[in-house]
Amino acid sequence: MLGLDHDSLDREEAIVALWKYSLGGKKYIDAIMQFPDCIHLILNLLRSESSSTCEAAAGLLRSIALVNSYRDLVANSGAIEEITGLLTRASTTSEVKEQALCTLWNLSVDEKFRMKIASSDILPLLVKSLDDEGVQVKEAAGGVLANLALSEFNHGIMVEAGVIPQLAKLLRTDIEGSKVIKKEARNALLELCKDKYHRITILEEGLVPVPMIGAAAYKSFRPGLYSWPTLPDGTQIEQTSKTPSRFGASELLLGLHVDDENANIEEAKMNAVVGRTQQQFLARIGAIEMDDEKKQSELATGQQLTLLPWVDGVARLVLILGLEDESAIERAADSIADASINEHMRIAFKEAGAVKLLVQLLDSKNDAVRLAATQALERLSVSNVVCQIIEAEGALDPLVNILKNPEIPEILMEKTLDTLGRILDPSKEMKSKFYDGPVNGSEKGSDAARGPYGSKGITGDVAHTPISKTNPREAVLDSRVITRLLEILKTPTPRLQRKAASILEFCTVIDPSMDTITSVDIESGLDVVFQQKALEDMESEVDYRQPGKHVLEVEEAGLVISAASRLLTKLLDSKKFCQKIDSAHFTKLLCNILKSDIPLRNKDWVAGCLVKLGSLSGPRLNVDDPINMEVTLHETIPRLMEQLKTSFSPQSKEAAVIELNRIISEGVVDSTRAVAAEGGIFPLVKLIEEGSERAVEACLAILYNLSMDSENHSAILAAGAVPVLRRIVLSERPQWRRALHLLRTLPTLEGSA
Repeated sequence: MLGLDHDSLDREEAIVALWKYSLGGKKYIDAIMQFPDCIHLILNLLRSESSSTCEAAAGLLRSIALVNSYRDLVANSGAIEEITGLLTRASTTSEVKEQALCTLWNLSVDEKFRMKIASSDILPLLVKSLDDEGVQVKEAAGGVLANLALSEFNHGIMVEAGVIPQLAKLLRTDIEGSKVIKKEARNALLELCKDKYHRITILEEGLVPVPMIGAAAYKSFRPGLYSWPTLPDGTQIEQTSKTPSRFGASELLLGLHVDDENANIEEAKMNAVVGRTQQQFLARIGAIEMDDEKKQSELATGQQLTLLPWVDGVARLVLILGLEDESAIERAADSIADASINEHMRIAFKEAGAVKLLVQLLDSKNDAVRLAATQALERLSVSNVVCQIIEAEGALDPLVNILKNPEIPEILMEKTLDTLGRILDPSKEMKSKFYDGPVNGSEKGSDAARGPYGSKGITGDVAHTPISKTNPREAVLDSRVITRLLEILKTPTPRLQRKAASILEFCTVIDPSMDTITSVDIESGLDVVFQQKALEDMESEVDYRQPGKHVLEVEEAGLVISAASRLLTKLLDSKKFCQKIDSAHFTKLLCNILKSDIPLRNKDWVAGCLVKLGSLSGPRLNVDDPINMEVTLHETIPRLMEQLKTSFSPQSKEAAVIELNRIISEGVVDSTRAVAAEGGIFPLVKLIEEGSERAVEACLAILYNLSMDSENHSAILAAGAVPVLRRIVLSERPQWRRALHLLRTLPTLEGSA
């Protein structure tokens, strides 16, 4: 009756009967599949205009595809293509979509069909189906996506199709009967979360990956018993009533009596309170991870994750930090590091009280825990606000102690140096004055709800707690620390050298006398830094065999040299240091660096340091001075040329070309050659056409000097200078005489003047 020679009504009755028959199980499906050609007839019915026929045909395919032995037959018969056509029809009902998507769900169990499904037009339809009104349609679409995500080769296609925002939306919102939807959405996102870049996208959608540590680990949770409430970050709520109620009602009702005019709790603090309350309540009643108790055997690997909305996820991670299970603490700290992708998340962890716990973990005897805590603090310290908290919580001493240990792993050393550098950075305090303003109109130092139950305000905001008068930063000036930083300067790792040099520079601010630093052989470390291997390899075969790698090495070398130049510039303020430094040796090193191919922006401090180093033997105002010439040729002129080429401001270009003209007119040797070598002829000709009168005058003067060298004639002609100059002469602009002189020097007009 499924045959094409039968009436459409007969075929509909037959397909509906077979669908119902197939629901009996594998034995009944085997009976149907005794006629394997029926698959093509079933697929043909997917094109029917009758919704009931399409639903029955898709439902029968769903049942057949559920059996492993028939899955290949269904897929190879063109089922995926037919279902794609069915789902693209505007008239397709939710019931038909459900059966069609469930068929794909069963087919996607087999890895070899996942690529075919993901590469077809079905993926956008699956994403669209996640917004369907039918819950079953959403479940089926989520199930297909969860299976597709099991294959890593599909991840890129899925992310480009916009899967993550839609799945994250399902997890964040409450939908009636949404347990299956949330499960499939979570499974798909957890697979995508294995890629660090996709994890960032998931975090941006408001979901935080949280380690599953097992319900047993939470048994060590002991809620704090407070005599008076505090916020999660430790901020105290000031108590005004000296006679608390007999049965503690003032504490209980503290948050229920709010004077709206005076209430000033930031949203981040409120979210932290809500998250802490919810997670601690679940921990107290033993309801955390209850749904996963059946999977406790899987937890032995210690790698299982779940996804929570950021308010709950942040609070859960902070809660885990306070448990006794060291492996759980390590995983939570790692998750905090991964989740600290932006200022919003870093502030959320600060408000939740993560900083204090992480600082305490720096003293852990467990190396893995200490490393995880250091990595988390390093990521959090990117925020200027949180960095102040880290210092106020006393992180300097444990970080310094870690640094003193010469046997720590390189990754731990790097993260420690990063965090110390941000804490000690003197510009941090200046930034806080300009950028640490009120949030959403609130004043600094939030006040709590004022009411009749003894609450006046919130005090002890760590972000604005003044640093102790004893200045704990002086711990960095310990001779062992300085010696350790000197050892790092001598290592062959540029990124560690750069961070060590920056910390030593900050130490000169802490101790302006610089006695501790100058007491060690700091110049030996600088000597190593200024002789970067990447600079020595510039003329070697490495450039040609691995040009990309070499460019990165030169970039890194430029950053290191810039940091070391800043340090040397500060050290030259010390008379004691100036007396023992070999100025001639370092002058030669810095001159060689100026001639190298490190990025121009890194040469600024090299040039400044070189000039200051040269001033040790007296003032050098003459342009013919060797040091001034080197700085002019290899830093000033390239910088001005870059400004001329890249600036969008006419005023900036005018200033650059006027300064160039001044340098050339003063007769600096090889200055015109340096301009030509930097490709300056083309932008100079272009500026003649569009620049101000002063800029045109300066450009013509520079080009005239360049034209004195016949090697530059071809470049001047190629830049189109002749037509431009002729227009100036014919229009008798103020610069026409200079333009005419320049035209006469060019080979095209020889003998015609």
